[in-house]
Amino acid sequence: MPKYEIETQSKERVVLALINPDAESDDYVEEELRALVDSAGLDTAAVFRQRRRSPDVSTFIGKGKVEELAGHIAEIQPDALIVDGELNAVQAKNLEEALDVKIIDRTQLILDIFAQRAHTREAALQVELAQLKYLLPRLMGKGTALSRLGAGIGTRGPGETKLESDRRRIRARIARLEEDIQEAAHQRDRQRKSRRELPFPFGAIVGYTNAGKSTLLNALTKAEVYADDRLFATLQPTTRKVALPGGWSALLSDTVGFLDNLPHTLIEAFKSTLQEASEADFLIHVIDASNPNWELQRDAVMETLGELGVHDAPTITVFNKADKVKDSFALRQLVAEQENAVAISARTGLGLDDLLDRIMNTVDAMLVDVHARLTYADSSLVDECYAYGYVKKADYDETGIALTARVLPEMAERLKRASQHSAP
Repeated sequence: MPKYEIETQSKERVVLALINPDAESDDYVEEELRALVDSAGLDTAAVFRQRRRSPDVSTFIGKGKVEELAGHIAEIQPDALIVDGELNAVQAKNLEEALDVKIIDRTQLILDIFAQRAHTREAALQVELAQLKYLLPRLMGKGTALSRLGAGIGTRGPGETKLESDRRRIRARIARLEEDIQEAAHQRDRQRKSRRELPFPFGAIVGYTNAGKSTLLNALTKAEVYADDRLFATLQPTTRKVALPGGWSALLSDTVGFLDNLPHTLIEAFKSTLQEASEADFLIHVIDASNPNWELQRDAVMETLGELGVHDAPTITVFNKADKVKDSFALRQLVAEQENAVAISARTGLGLDDLLDRIMNTVDAMLVDVHARLTYADSSLVDECYAYGYVKKADYDETGIALTARVLPEMAERLKRASQHSAP
């Protein structure tokens, strides 16, 4: 039986259709879809669940469920039916014709949310590219091609006579977007290269959407990065410097939130942005400890990181929102069982000192010993080692400086190059 809800606002009303082979995860799947719908600014009028091992090739939800939904949709009169999966063109067309309602799938819904959150030129380009790559194989000449709920590229599919011209136009636009995004990626690479020349280790804050990444960055750096209690509040990375124990500093960057079954078109479009994680010296994996499905969310993040080629980076696991966890003993036990983990509340500041200590320990493990013979022309490097490393010994004579220090790998390379240049 569906769940009906009383509407109190004038938002667009939608009906949700979920298929799931696993009864144990029903509530989690529904809660996540509801959260996506809410983030898109829509109201859920009813929810229909279905137990299936695999989607129906013709309608995704099957003939029987289509017949059941037809009566309910006629009664509810929603603005759209949202299907929790990715539909192909045939499935979307068949559902729309059978139910006489706009059909939106999970990918379209997420694309719409990203479009609403794209507040920079690069993010807008990335979202439009993902939208068009999703749309192109689904152009069929009739029917709704993409959500009109703010996606920004039309409300209906193209007509039969202009189908091929529209395909050519979309392909041309995709090519232009890819060029523009590639240029933005080059700019980001230049920024990363400049950042690498700074004497600070770089950490990326990763995690499931709405786990509290931006809130944590604000708490650690006293910054004012936009943070909100909604999905995908952050699409573009923000980098800030954080002070560590012992006078050290590190650069931290938050990233776009991950999601279970994050559309591949989005991963590809946002690849240059997501590469912040692959370029990092270490990761801070933020987990919402108050979410009963945190393990599923953790696994989704790890899977996406794997797709990005991030496998072996030193990682600090941060169980955030500890202030919302009812069983604090169970949380402490959970943290004790994890490797390099800490429980915190970015909102209240609980556990942040412990986290900073762990970041410092992670940075300390990255340091390498180096021996260098420098000329006095390179004496500024010694000052940098005092400021951003540990100087074990510095002997000065008439020909130069014999230096033994423990520093970050990038600094060690600079010292080695300077030492080679000073060799007779």
